Amino acid sequence: MNAAGTGTSSLGNAPIKVLLADDERLVRSGFKVLIDVEDDIEVVGEATDGAEAVERVRTTRPDVVLMDIRMPKLDGIQATRQIVKTHGLGHVRVLILTTYETDAYVFEALQAGASGFMLKDAGPAELLHAIRVVAAGDALLAPRITRRLIAQFTAQRVATQAGEDRLAVLTQREREVLALVGQGLSNDEIGTELCMSPATARTHVSHAMVKLGARDRAQLVVIAYRTGLVSP
Repeated sequence: MNAAGTGTSSLGNAPIKVLLADDERLVRSGFKVLIDVEDDIEVVGEATDGAEAVERVRTTRPDVVLMDIRMPKLDGIQATRQIVKTHGLGHVRVLILTTYETDAYVFEALQAGASGFMLKDAGPAELLHAIRVVAAGDALLAPRITRRLIAQFTAQRVATQAGEDRLAVLTQREREVLALVGQGLSNDEIGTELCMSPATARTHVSHAMVKLGARDRAQLVVIAYRTGLVSP
């Protein structure tokens, strides 16, 4: 668990700032109680719908947004898309919260720019770990579930020459690393698979992100599937 029990956040000495966006008051209250006892994480705001979430992100500048999908006025996907595209909010990471593992909107959320997602019924330790991981820029969350969802909603998509053209900017090694990222492997696991150090694997991942214009690992997973590099 990143930064667990250390009393400091992965962002340095400053606590990880979290915005809670959910139309259910009890859900927000539960998350707030859980987070408030942590030394390295703090709640800086709450929002009851997507439109309010976008506005609150602009004013509070959180590190992580816990974003519900189904909300009034503006849903979590649209809110995520607006946040990601807003100048000056490049550091904000969106962690999508969903009630159902088979939520059809999760893939759309990843395409919109979310850094990952998790189920609302996850345990307290898992939620806190997810916040720390996303804040550190190490999304993807719940890789096995994410791979299954992406496979489900890309099963009917056929990779075209455009996909191959997009990957042309990568070296062969970077393509190999991207394929493993698409399968949900961590840097340590990629290093083991390709006989390289985790640091070297991280470097290849970073280069692939830059070349493909990916926001984070979650976006790399989407690209890996959409281009046909990884098949459902």
